[in-house]
Amino acid sequence: MQKHTSVGSRAMVWMGAFAAAAVLAGCASTGSYPPAPVQAASSAGYNYLVGPGDTLSINVWRNPELSAVVPVRPDGKVSAPLVDELLAQGKTSQEIARDVEKALGKFVRDPVVTVIVTNFVGSHGEQVRVVGEAAKPQALPFRARMTVMDVLIASGGLTEFANGNKATIVRAAEGNKRYSVRLDDLVKRGDISANVEMLPGDILIIPQGWF
Repeated sequence: MQKHTSVGSRAMVWMGAFAAAAVLAGCASTGSYPPAPVQAASSAGYNYLVGPGDTLSINVWRNPELSAVVPVRPDGKVSAPLVDELLAQGKTSQEIARDVEKALGKFVRDPVVTVIVTNFVGSHGEQVRVVGEAAKPQALPFRARMTVMDVLIASGGLTEFANGNKATIVRAAEGNKRYSVRLDDLVKRGDISANVEMLPGDILIIPQGWF
């Protein structure tokens, strides 16, 4: 009778351990935050805002001597022929062009200016950052319709230690709200429904798994 009880007790212990492992595996497969929306509606009509480190090509129609390629300084300002200390940070290229036209209007009659961003770095609010178990954690310039797959490709994918289905997105545009993303399902299982859109200022955090 004792032998039967002992075998039964061991069986119950093994069953309990198996159930606990199943629960832990289930918890590890998905994040603890709401899933990130597949489409980020806030990116509709997105306009890039210039930041320090960007390079601007300023073209003044019929005045090539006033045209120039200039960097945006760390203080967010640019200098060009006849234009000193013009604030560029946080503005679109169209807004900067209008500001340059206003500044040149003191010297040139009815100037027509176009501004093109030729090298993108951008402020933190215009970047997507990936940290944790990515092969190459880094900050990336945001572009319209950028997805989490784009971020993974640019950062070299997941490391062998990554727990991709526990990854989260911290969304600055929504007051640092956190969303769960299923990177393992996307990369290892080809589940395209897990390929969510990013927004400027997003931080993708990829944690390490427990093995």
